[in-house]
Amino acid sequence: MTQTVTAANEDRTISQPQRSNPPQHESAVYEIRVQGHLGTQWTDWFDDMVISHKADGVTVLTGAVVDQAALHRMLRTIRDLGLPLLSVVRIE
Repeated sequence: MTQTVTAANEDRTISQPQRSNPPQHESAVYEIRVQGHLGTQWTDWFDDMVISHKADGVTVLTGAVVDQAALHRMLRTIRDLGLPLLSVVRIE
């Protein structure tokens, strides 16, 4: 996109880069790590992600996330539960 700007008796042309919007409905597999151990009863709250526990007191949630909106909902749930978020990694 090219835009012409007039300011203080000057004409200049400003080129703005085209933005490509990433697909919003792209499923991906994520690994989310939180401090503390979550029980398996929380699986439904996290869209049926696999919940595993590490010896160091970390819970790992792994599974497919349908889109960015679903990922943000899960992260909001983690925040609302007061769980310290350690990492979010897209693995596929």
